[in-house]
Amino acid sequence: MKLKVLAVDPGEKRIGLAISDDLGVIANPLVVLHHVSREKDAQGIMKIAREKKAEKIIIGSSYNEVNLLTPEGRKAEKLADAICNMGFTDVELWDEFESTKTAQKTRREMGVKRSKRKGHLDELAATIILQSYLDEHKEMD
Repeated sequence: MKLKVLAVDPGEKRIGLAISDDLGVIANPLVVLHHVSREKDAQGIMKIAREKKAEKIIIGSSYNEVNLLTPEGRKAEKLADAICNMGFTDVELWDEFESTKTAQKTRREMGVKRSKRKGHLDELAATIILQSYLDEHKEMD
């Protein structure tokens, strides 16, 4: 694939971001933004995408059992539309299925003490979303 990709894990209070390496192979946690409004969130994401020279933005989205967007997924879709309307054309929704649960499990497996596991998982969830995207597209190359 060889693109630099920015991943977004949108939430009610926080938005986790992750970025790939220049080859589009490895996902790395980046930063957590605080949710303000769709417009302000899109502006913040765009600013970081430009700073990091991302060529594509993927946004974690949730789907129900019949593969339709959930209410949270529709919010992610509206965020994607806001980013596109600001001129970033390569934006894609990506299934974020259980990314937060996987992030929690990863912290447990890393040996992080229970008292320290309660912190924000947003950037780790974004990293998990991005790595699943990169892995799937690597197989397609």
